[in-house]
Amino acid sequence: MSGKKFNTTGICIPSLHYMVDTTDMIDQIIDGYIEQGEYFTINRARQFGKTTTLELLYQRLKEKYIVLDISFEAADEYFQTLGTLARGLIMDISERLRAQQVPKPLCEEWDIPVSGEFPLRDFGRKITALCSKSDREVILTIDEVDKNADNQIFMSFLGLLREKYLKQRSGKDHTFKSVILAGVYDVKNLKLKLHAPEESKYNSPWNIAADFTVNMSLTKTGIAEMLCGYERDCHTGMDIEYIARQLYEYTSGYPFLVSRLCKLIDEQVAGTKEFPDRHSAWTKDGFQAAVKLILYESNTLFDDMRKKLDEYPELSEMIYVLLFNGKSIAYSPDNLAMDIGMRFGFIKCADEQIAVANRIFETRLYNYYLAEEMLGNNTYSASMQIKNQFIHGNVLDMELILRKFAEHFTDVYGNSTDKFIEEYGRLLFLLYLKPIINGTGNYYIESRTRSMGRTDVIVDYLGQQYIVEMKIYHGNEYNLRGENQLMGYLDDYHLKKGYMLSFNFNKKKQVGVHEVILGEKTLIEAIV
Repeated sequence: MSGKKFNTTGICIPSLHYMVDTTDMIDQIIDGYIEQGEYFTINRARQFGKTTTLELLYQRLKEKYIVLDISFEAADEYFQTLGTLARGLIMDISERLRAQQVPKPLCEEWDIPVSGEFPLRDFGRKITALCSKSDREVILTIDEVDKNADNQIFMSFLGLLREKYLKQRSGKDHTFKSVILAGVYDVKNLKLKLHAPEESKYNSPWNIAADFTVNMSLTKTGIAEMLCGYERDCHTGMDIEYIARQLYEYTSGYPFLVSRLCKLIDEQVAGTKEFPDRHSAWTKDGFQAAVKLILYESNTLFDDMRKKLDEYPELSEMIYVLLFNGKSIAYSPDNLAMDIGMRFGFIKCADEQIAVANRIFETRLYNYYLAEEMLGNNTYSASMQIKNQFIHGNVLDMELILRKFAEHFTDVYGNSTDKFIEEYGRLLFLLYLKPIINGTGNYYIESRTRSMGRTDVIVDYLGQQYIVEMKIYHGNEYNLRGENQLMGYLDDYHLKKGYMLSFNFNKKKQVGVHEVILGEKTLIEAIV
């Protein structure tokens, strides 16, 4: 088989071959922050390449600086007392100094135990001795810093760094040239991690830190360059521009998702019965097969998403409304649910409105909420019972799906209020669609068209695409405008036939399915 060519951060680590060129990003961090003597936090969502970025910085900086690279990943025991923290850090720093061949006298300073009465003060004096006597400036990096960020002992440690930083600025001390903390949370605002009301009085001493504004998302160009390197070695014949565009459109450059999709194509799609080699795997259909795999796999990123939705019900409710009701939600940085969603990378701010961060997250979230609705739902059960009749020779009969859904909706929900239909109509259609395509096809919601009035579902089933516009009916003029929009969208996808599902509040409506011919296009519309 192909071997592990793509890493799971989307950037690079030395032992893996294909990578995105991060030179520009690393240059920005070195020139704009480290060379300026800044203290800062690289706070990004889970699996966004923070650890890899620290490794890249270490490789670039180690010749010019002493780089003390520490991680709090498995350091819970450090945070029992100030003494255990000081002794743990001293042990780590001693190892790093010897690994970087720092002169022996400087290393021996770190072998002397700290005072039991004032361990942090003793630790501070060791920092001063190292930074004043060394012929190279010293950089401190700490990964997974928010593993213990809600601990008062950790804040005392930040307070020490802040005190020495301010004294160095006034010429009264010697300390680290730059300190980089990496984690999900920005430790300048630790109150987001502190849940108990009595702890909300704590203020982070990390207010000396510079705002970290470097964009760590992958670009289409960067993704294409990575694929070019792979293509030079593997000769798949892939359309690099197309695959790079698809990767970006589905992930919005989220590093883990880009790398994971590439790994899935390379290691799990290629070599299957449907895609026997790389040439067949690195195609439109092979890419969709990888999308299907990632949407149904369990990994730490998706597990964390589910835990956060459980932990913050207000965040879950907001995303649910955003997905199914088509409501626009204005972004407010003071809203806790929004802040948590942004911090963990689940949502983003686009044109001052909240949106789900990328297509993979969005479809995964749709699946999550739909799964909660499935049990005992009449619409899902009705579709499950007759799902096989919608497939004819591996072709999805979308017209029949609309026809049967219209019949079911009219029978079960025909007397529902306008408010019910507006809030749950789209949810019910997706519940009806899901068992039909589940396990074979994919779907996603086209974010460009989502609104209170209109939502487009793109279904990909065994290489064929189907566009279904779900809309709230507001009169003939609006309907014609929707038809014209759908025709333009069919042109984008090079399709001759499109589908419309209209939730019509007019009491005199004619329920059913009819065909509309517009030039060379055919529109199948179901009215319920």
